[in-house]
Amino acid sequence: YSTLMEVLGGKKIIGIDIFVPDDLIERIGSHGSLSERIEWVVGSSIDDSTVERVKKIVAGSRQTMVLLDSNHTHAHVLRELELYAPLVTKDCYLVVCDTLIEQMPAGSFPDRPWDKGNNPATAVEAFMSTSDRFEVDTAIDAKLQISVAPGGYLKCMVD
Repeated sequence: YSTLMEVLGGKKIIGIDIFVPDDLIERIGSHGSLSERIEWVVGSSIDDSTVERVKKIVAGSRQTMVLLDSNHTHAHVLRELELYAPLVTKDCYLVVCDTLIEQMPAGSFPDRPWDKGNNPATAVEAFMSTSDRFEVDTAIDAKLQISVAPGGYLKCMVD
């Protein structure tokens, strides 16, 4: 993502995770200016302290895009959508990864808490039924031959 930001002129990537190994930060840090765009936030994406820290980082940004790719249960993703959607600016995207889980056969993820009927796609459906700021951008799905996020490209239509 940092490479994409270099090309597109973006300023910052915020990486949120419950665990970020020190050696990963060191390895990424060795990439010079690309690593300078990355700010790490260690914590659950739905914890109040994490959300507040992200809000402070993006405060005053002209453009903000959010990509969600953490715990894939319906409840977790829906909460992320509720918390991070207000940060997304007009004409930018709120991307929900792994909506493809809903299209997989039930039981495809036996060691995970998510499955068909309980995943990012079901969270997107619930969120979109209450949101008037976003539209599913089906044009992106039509351009991609392979995607792990069908129906997960939500374009912000208003500030």
